[in-house]
Amino acid sequence: MDYGTTVTTDLSFDDAVARTREALQEQGFGVLTEIDVQATLKNKLDLDMEQYLILGACNPALAHQALEVERGIGLLLPCNVLIRRSGDETLVQALDPQVMVSLPDRPELQPVADDAAARLSAALAAVAGS
Repeated sequence: MDYGTTVTTDLSFDDAVARTREALQEQGFGVLTEIDVQATLKNKLDLDMEQYLILGACNPALAHQALEVERGIGLLLPCNVLIRRSGDETLVQALDPQVMVSLPDRPELQPVADDAAARLSAALAAVAGS
């Protein structure tokens, strides 16, 4: 199962993070959480890895619509966006919101998932075009 969308960019990691935040905001998403996996693994396990950041993005209007259909959908919110280095490129990946429809098998969530998918796709395209 393909559960996400990926774009690559020549932006530095820090520039890709900044551009991703801007692009998400332009699409009505706020960043609620941030997990620096690289720093966490270094601090907790003394392991080294590439730059790897998970942003928990949320569009409040879409989240509200989804919660009105399925209260348990909070387990699948917010939309995770991953920024990581791979060789000389920075990858920006977003979870496919269609997972919201398929996992709980709630077709009523389709319009919300479609809207979220379109917004995330636009945000990723903006980062890729930077």
